[in-house]
Amino acid sequence: MIINSSFKNWPLARRKNALQQRARIIRKIRQFFSERGYLEVETPHRIPAPAPESHIDAVPSGKWFLHTSPELCMKRMLAAGYEKIFQICRCWREGERGSQHIPEFTLLEWYRADGDYLDLMDECEKLIQSLAVEIGLGESVTFRDHNVLLTSPWERITVEEAFNRYAKIPAKEALKQDLFDELMVSEIEPRLGTKTPTFIYDYPSERRSLARLKKEDPAVAERFELYLGGLEIANAFSELIDMEEQRKVFQVEAEVRRSLEKSIYPMPEKFLGELENLSPSAGIALGVDRLVMVLLNARTIDEVVAFSPEEL
Repeated sequence: MIINSSFKNWPLARRKNALQQRARIIRKIRQFFSERGYLEVETPHRIPAPAPESHIDAVPSGKWFLHTSPELCMKRMLAAGYEKIFQICRCWREGERGSQHIPEFTLLEWYRADGDYLDLMDECEKLIQSLAVEIGLGESVTFRDHNVLLTSPWERITVEEAFNRYAKIPAKEALKQDLFDELMVSEIEPRLGTKTPTFIYDYPSERRSLARLKKEDPAVAERFELYLGGLEIANAFSELIDMEEQRKVFQVEAEVRRSLEKSIYPMPEKFLGELENLSPSAGIALGVDRLVMVLLNARTIDEVVAFSPEEL
């Protein structure tokens, strides 16, 4: 059957090369982890209780929710004795839409027992370097007029150092004035990863999320984010494995949600109950769509997915 070319979906047709490259990247991701002894797993997309984080809103699905991340289920697998696991899956977050955000997106998450956030930094470097080679970029990538050199070592800077270098006030003062997130977005993030990829690490305990506190300095958490060309690509933790401490963190987040007049989620009791079986471990969430954006020098996330929500 001959289709009249006037009816062809030209925006979708123009993405063909990007989607072919995206497929190569995802195949290489699977190869990378398989060669390192990781087991690929699949966990449910619908769950009864998401992590009650104040800044992330889950999409309801009946009386349950579409997961915002496979984190809780994957850490339950670690607690059951799985040592190295990874997953590439669809996730959903309510109200996230912009040039860098899409409400249904693809995450790569991987977890390893007997490791910490420093081990994940090393794996991030090797993974992204291998992906760049796979699609013919070699040792550098151009993104938003930045030529980012991918050869090791990558920059590592603490949150405290980043605020002292780039922001108008120190991190502690920013927290006191409730300006931390605003200054991160406006003054710090645009300067990260512009010459070489940057790991910004050791977040204040107030921004710990699901990370454990540092033994040598409990004022900071063993958490990092990875930036390329000013764009956040990944978020990682040395995992918090104390059930009572994690419950307190969740309760604080739930109270923040209440104060913002957001929905209050059920407490993920099965996850909390299994934390006592979790050995010291580390986990990371990497945005596949955003990584493809950087590697292909795309202006928006719409250019590297088959359909944007507005096209459905």
